[in-house]
Amino acid sequence: MADTKEKAKAKSQKAKVQAEPSFSKETYMQWYESMKLMRRFEEKSGQLYGQQKIKGFCHLYIGQEACVAGAVTALTKDDKWITAYRDHAHPLALGSSPGAIMAEMFAKVTGCSKGKGGSMHMFDKEVNFMGGHGIVGGQVPLGAGIAFAEKYNKTGNVCICYMGDGAVRQGAFHEALNMAMTWKLPVIFVIENNGYAMGTSVTRTSNVTELYKLGLAFDMPSEPIEAMSVENVHEAVARAAERARAGEGPTLLEFRTYRYKGHSMSDPAKYRTKEELEDYKGRDSIESVKATILKNGWATEEELDEIDEQQKQIVADAVKFAEESPYPDPSELYTDIYVEPNYPYIMD
Repeated sequence: MADTKEKAKAKSQKAKVQAEPSFSKETYMQWYESMKLMRRFEEKSGQLYGQQKIKGFCHLYIGQEACVAGAVTALTKDDKWITAYRDHAHPLALGSSPGAIMAEMFAKVTGCSKGKGGSMHMFDKEVNFMGGHGIVGGQVPLGAGIAFAEKYNKTGNVCICYMGDGAVRQGAFHEALNMAMTWKLPVIFVIENNGYAMGTSVTRTSNVTELYKLGLAFDMPSEPIEAMSVENVHEAVARAAERARAGEGPTLLEFRTYRYKGHSMSDPAKYRTKEELEDYKGRDSIESVKATILKNGWATEEELDEIDEQQKQIVADAVKFAEESPYPDPSELYTDIYVEPNYPYIMD
């Protein structure tokens, strides 16, 4: 235990500290709590998957927490969110019930998708999370479509659409960017580039390795963001949102991030070195926020440890809720299929 604490202390000292923080104590504390919840939830999900309590596919977000936390503080509660199948962290940060998310992982009826979606298909209309989507790149035109609806209805809202680096090989990605720019849709396209698409290095799959440049083909404002920094993420998303709300159209952001786990729970990630992994862990966004909080005297080490324990308890309560919840009745196979409840379909 003492050795673990010393390692954590050394990592915190190595983490980047904001010399002159440009955000308030409240924002840093929100980031810390939010990212800690994401991290603890994902760590527990990995354990439960190993125990076969969570089945099917499971894609963890460990290491990428800043990509979501920074965007949440830059947008409003009325803005819309959509992503791919690595989708546990987004609704957590937006305020969805951890119990409902964990119950969905357990395929229980109390899950946010009634136990029908599992790890890869989380939805929560209450927090404007338009879902995780299993088709690689399939959410990109959907994100543009959501933005079209916001513009058509003159809501002033934007849609932020996340995708992995592998999704940019989809033709739908290019079609969506073209249409979004032509119609000046209020959408922020985000490429979460961790360097590997399902284990294949970006350098092996594309002549263009600086992925933000793909947006330049459509004259779309595009930029790379060092996304291990939650501050950088917030500032970039805030700029893009301001443009979108002003009617100037979409932005493409390449979030250069790093995921500590493999593509999915079945991926041992042997295609990268331990040295590379440890180097990125030394830039951990949670540790950077923690170091900034401590340096500015906004909280003590003990107070931050207490927040961590609180997040662990939230996750433990979520697991208990999931375990005690019932599975869906078989009749649920025939519900929520069509928008029209009386749409004709064959029952037998």
